[in-house]
Amino acid sequence: MRPINEIAATLGIDSENLEAYGKYKAKVNLKYLDALPKRKDSKLILVTAISPTPAGEGKTTTTVGLGDALRHIGKNAMIALREPSLGPVFGMKGGATGGGLAQVVPSEEINLHFTGDFNAIACANNLLAALLDNHIHHGNELAIDIRRVTWKRVIDMNDRALREIIQSLGGVGNGYPRSDGFDIVVASEIMAIFCLATSIEDLKGRIGRIVVGYRSDKTPVLASDLKAQGAMTVILKDAFQPNLVQSLENTPAFIHGGPFANIAHGCNSVVATTSAMKLADYVVTEAGFGADLGAEKFINIKCRKSGLRPSACVLVATVRAIKYHGGADLKNITTENLAALEAGIVNLERHIKNITSVYNLPLVVSINHFTSDTKAEIDLLQSRVESLGVKIVLATHWADGGGGAADLAHAVVELCEQPEQMKFVYEDGQSLWEKVTAVATKIYGAKQVTADAKVVNQLKEFEASGYGHFPICVAKTQYSFTTDSSLRGAPSDHTINIREVRLSAGAEFIVMICGDVMTMPGLPKNPAAERIDYVDGKVIGIF
Repeated sequence: MRPINEIAATLGIDSENLEAYGKYKAKVNLKYLDALPKRKDSKLILVTAISPTPAGEGKTTTTVGLGDALRHIGKNAMIALREPSLGPVFGMKGGATGGGLAQVVPSEEINLHFTGDFNAIACANNLLAALLDNHIHHGNELAIDIRRVTWKRVIDMNDRALREIIQSLGGVGNGYPRSDGFDIVVASEIMAIFCLATSIEDLKGRIGRIVVGYRSDKTPVLASDLKAQGAMTVILKDAFQPNLVQSLENTPAFIHGGPFANIAHGCNSVVATTSAMKLADYVVTEAGFGADLGAEKFINIKCRKSGLRPSACVLVATVRAIKYHGGADLKNITTENLAALEAGIVNLERHIKNITSVYNLPLVVSINHFTSDTKAEIDLLQSRVESLGVKIVLATHWADGGGGAADLAHAVVELCEQPEQMKFVYEDGQSLWEKVTAVATKIYGAKQVTADAKVVNQLKEFEASGYGHFPICVAKTQYSFTTDSSLRGAPSDHTINIREVRLSAGAEFIVMICGDVMTMPGLPKNPAAERIDYVDGKVIGIF
């Protein structure tokens, strides 16, 4: 690693505009970034993936490897990523900074607390919760119906015991007991606002528009009614500045914000992405999980709200993950299995169709190469993808760094020369029901969307209250096009049931919770935390 001020200097950023957090990471002054002129021809590249599997795909690894590869072929490139959440780091996933020779560093520090952004987001969220309960305790001048309080507290950890709780027990001095619960930080509206706001002023305004609950007549109570937005902005003002780090090959990287893509919109901050596009000719970013979740929300929420438009898209897959979608047993995933590969390609093909035909983005498929991949498997995969008129590239960045993704970089540069013609899945003027139906039928391959009368009526109330023009944010399992995580491949003609809807008035979208997905995950039977340790002055077990 090079000192972070040297990395900043390659972008034209002087030390005066850096706030160092140790030797290898820093925040960049937001006023400085705001004042930079826009680059007319800066290209944004979106990296997404097939539906995730236990066999692994390597989307973040490819994002980092592509950033390194673009610089390897002589391009001025930068990376823009999300920050890891401690929940999955200690839960199922482990680290989220790439792998092999395609990593952002210092990886342990990025995975563990980093610059404290998530703590600031949690504190701002929980300050609003405390102000809300305090207002009710001291007379409830706003006439808030405690049965209709919607604002939850958050913690950056998987903890199923906090999903549903009874708070304020212990007597009069502790407030009014009521049913409550926690969400994980990355599912919170504050995180979404943090990542969609374009300025401190926009951040403060969005916070003020948060709906925290309702009166008995169902009129909303806003954060601004509690005079909370000023103090919350103060807590977030330093965190709101993008974090600058580097890859193992010293490619500059902004890592900022981190909403989940299965229960939130799954993209790094607008501030980081737009700032990177002022500093580099090519910016490589990613959206969480598969192209049906992260990429859909990247387009329909982040791009819609920010004006950003990707010039090219990279769809990441592995031979082993495709075989898993074709029914292969995970224990035998490294054994050649052309039948399973043939059966599993349908998942890849649907994502290709969605990206090229629905999102209308120029696409290259990147196969993240494993040594267990056989020539017959690679030949079959290349033949099937090329028959769809899409270029496919084998990349070895995990083992070979940027040089191993040079072919991918050349393909991306070529795609970026095509005219930008991205399309949304639905229009602002459609009803909320029409929007979720469009996503379900066009992207998931579903036959219909269902919901009980309570959900349908809630959507109508949102529209009557002036929120009907908002985009939707579907919360569902990432492992399948359906709401059943066990259904691999590309199921069709299934039903998407909406279990619950939530208004995110500050973030400006409507959350549609489907199936059994939880906004507070639980730890798995054997959490990653059991393998993480501190030995001889080193952190081990995160990867």
